[in-house]
Amino acid sequence: MTEPAKNIVIVGGGIAGSTVARELRARLPEGYMLILISEESYLTFNPMLPEVVGASIFPEQVVAPLRQMLNLRGASRFIMGHVVAVDRAAKTVTCSSLAGEIIVPYCELVLAFGNRPRLDLIPGLAEHALPLKSIGDAMAIRNVVLRRLAQIELEQDPEPRRLLGHFVVIGGGFAGVEVAGELADYLKSIRRYYPRVNMDEIRLTVVQDIDRLLPELSVRLGLAALRSLERRGVVVLLGKRAAEVHADGIRCTDGEMLSAATVVCTIGTRSNVLVEALGLAADRGRIATRPDLSVEGADGVWAAGDCALVVNRLDGRPAPPTAQFAVREARLLARNLLRRLTGRATEPFSYRSRGMMAAIGHMNGVADVFGIPLSGLPAWLIWRAYYLSQMPTFGRKLRIFVEWTWGMFFPTDITHFRFTRSGEASGRSNEELGHRQRAARDAIAGQ
Repeated sequence: MTEPAKNIVIVGGGIAGSTVARELRARLPEGYMLILISEESYLTFNPMLPEVVGASIFPEQVVAPLRQMLNLRGASRFIMGHVVAVDRAAKTVTCSSLAGEIIVPYCELVLAFGNRPRLDLIPGLAEHALPLKSIGDAMAIRNVVLRRLAQIELEQDPEPRRLLGHFVVIGGGFAGVEVAGELADYLKSIRRYYPRVNMDEIRLTVVQDIDRLLPELSVRLGLAALRSLERRGVVVLLGKRAAEVHADGIRCTDGEMLSAATVVCTIGTRSNVLVEALGLAADRGRIATRPDLSVEGADGVWAAGDCALVVNRLDGRPAPPTAQFAVREARLLARNLLRRLTGRATEPFSYRSRGMMAAIGHMNGVADVFGIPLSGLPAWLIWRAYYLSQMPTFGRKLRIFVEWTWGMFFPTDITHFRFTRSGEASGRSNEELGHRQRAARDAIAGQ
């Protein structure tokens, strides 16, 4: 390790953390070391996870290896590990890694560890719903969808067939609308491979607790998304709130029961446990920052991304926790950190949004780009072009472009991946499915 006064430590390898690292790596002052600590060895482009659910793209197409992306060498280092403690008095970070516990001293500390899904908002959510926050979540949802269709083919009783064929998405924001659109197209495209499943046995419902979809966008684009989903047979229940989640569906606050074997949750986030452990000023779980993204009352500590509450000087309101703002926050943070090291004045965060986008199925989307509303294929193409531009290296961009283009014209994938090792009980999954199916039948009989 270098001397404590020479380490710039970044905690978190998401969009904000990796952007700070890229901005700093080429401009480090002489003698400084850049250290990035992340639980994962890759960056996940989370807005693209719904497309993984719908098999529009493969999992490896929405991740970027941090080592390749950052090209860390020389005066930089990557540590794959989990930060368990920060001693601000001693200026050290304690990290649990593959080699055991590591203590890393720092002179400047950047917090960009994002947030976590919150599964205690609704009773039964943690036990019975499928969250969508990671690659693993996306693959789990896809596998469940494929298993449901396989179960329907083997089931003779019409009541369990209807239960197994109903998919409910809680939340009508970006993630909810995107995953609903992907599921609608996916179910339609793959049903031909399940000839014993009738189309009228497949249903998809979105539950949104306010009177419109995509509240982050204009009313016009929210209506466009609603019409797009409804044209594909998705039932959208506006102004309806889930009160409880059960193994056989959800019960709404108005008493209505939506029977479904599969519930996908796209609502609720909670702060990282480090926020409380650090004892920093926070607002609703997000670290409060000064206008220049340094943290009030914490010498040498900075924050950006979803874990930070950054007030946009342009409108005086907190910046939204989106990828677009995370990138701009990270770039300013890197510049301000370098200014601080060289004794120059820092600048406040001020940024005007370039627009917002959402993909709502295969070759379908909505977007507001520089105030111009777009929907359908043009919005979807712009959405994909933006995320392709964020991928590292020309070779990776070219490979993904070819694979995405191929996927526009050929059938989606229906491979059900079982992540089990040789020697594990092969009958375990069938036994589990049988148990769940019997439980679903019992639940129906008890209604």
